[in-house]
Amino acid sequence: MPDRYDVVMIGGGPGGYVGAIRAAQLGLRVALVEREKVGGTCLHVGCIPTKAMLQSAELLEHVKGAKEFGVLASSVTLDFAAVRSRKDRVVDQLHKGVQFLMRKNKVDVFVGEGRFVDRTKLGVALTDGSETELVARHVLIATGSAPRSVPGVTIDNVRVLDSTGALNLLEVPRSIAILGAGAVGVEFASLFRAFGSEVTVLELLPTLVPLEDEEIGQALEKAFARRGIKVHTAATATKVEVKDGTVRITFTKGSETNTLEADYLLVAVGRGPMTTGLAIAQAGVSLEKGAVKVDPQFRTSVSTIFAIGDVITGQAPYRLAHVASDEAIAAVETIAGGEVHPVHYPTVPRPTFCLPQVATMGLSERQAKEQGYEVKVGRFSFQANSKATIEGAREGFVKVVSDAKIGELLGVHMIGPAVTELLAEGVVARALEGTVLELGTAVHSHPTLSEALKEAALDALGRVLHA
Repeated sequence: MPDRYDVVMIGGGPGGYVGAIRAAQLGLRVALVEREKVGGTCLHVGCIPTKAMLQSAELLEHVKGAKEFGVLASSVTLDFAAVRSRKDRVVDQLHKGVQFLMRKNKVDVFVGEGRFVDRTKLGVALTDGSETELVARHVLIATGSAPRSVPGVTIDNVRVLDSTGALNLLEVPRSIAILGAGAVGVEFASLFRAFGSEVTVLELLPTLVPLEDEEIGQALEKAFARRGIKVHTAATATKVEVKDGTVRITFTKGSETNTLEADYLLVAVGRGPMTTGLAIAQAGVSLEKGAVKVDPQFRTSVSTIFAIGDVITGQAPYRLAHVASDEAIAAVETIAGGEVHPVHYPTVPRPTFCLPQVATMGLSERQAKEQGYEVKVGRFSFQANSKATIEGAREGFVKVVSDAKIGELLGVHMIGPAVTELLAEGVVARALEGTVLELGTAVHSHPTLSEALKEAALDALGRVLHA
């Protein structure tokens, strides 16, 4: 007889495994089906390995500048094999941690390809070659996404790479072109440039990180230029050719047509939902443009089947690992029938771990104006921040966007040192419906980078102190 569960998760990434833990906490019998390793794309070929390599890149930059601090470090070189080994160790350690959490919470893990037989029954082709069936009162689809390409560009992971192919390179490229300047594109641009590659970034839209506030994208482009990264915004790739171990990219910019050559091309133009192999039609679940259609409670067209994360239609404008986790929690709380903690999308933090870091939350200045707000903006440069000066990291600024009438905090946009950590303060402030007055008058430790956020809030009030 098939095993029977209260809920079966299809996909073991940050959505599926976190949802499984929460479901177990709520007393449900839970199974998780994962085609490869629990932790999913984020842990194994996405967020975590990329950030591990970026940590090495950032440390390399610091050590090369150590003379300014009175520390003499001669003959600083990169051991790329060691970088890759450390990345693998980080991933392995965290993978073991997720496996432990599954055991601790008594989640039954099935490693294999899951597919719908009908609305309540799943077939699983296990990696050992056997088959099993699971019966579920509820199913949560958390299969995530996969890298996309553009028409006419074939990703072969030999010379034309996706993000997984880029992580698997055995040597630092002499040169690499990157198509797309979202989070993936600018993070790889940062790490490869720090490791010594010649890097060129092509972006279709007018600024880098084009989903973020325009000032952030403009500042990042200037920072990239200082690091020797070539940037072409408002550029359209029209042709990609691979010949004799070289990638030749033809692109248009305005009325001009240009070409560039590189050892590799990284295609970082976004990701698409993963529903292949699910036999989703067998369950009667509706799709919309290839993504699973859901209601605000993450329920699909079938009342007992839910979906979250990158695989669903756009509940949120940003598809991020931490969003998938919170969506999964909300979905299983709905399944369990208890108190539900809905995802508050306006406060979703959007960190980008490029060099320098970018971190944003809420509305950009343009978005706030388009939504009819009378906007008041405050800014503060890290050049005037004591701790940034101490650290020798004075690049960047903090920008807050507020409602001029009542001071409500609408958005926080930062570029500079450790801003991916500083952003949490802005997230909590907005979640509590805080104002720039409360943010600006709250006492902040001195000397800390966090004072830049306080000063930006004060600037929105016309009371900035150190600028």
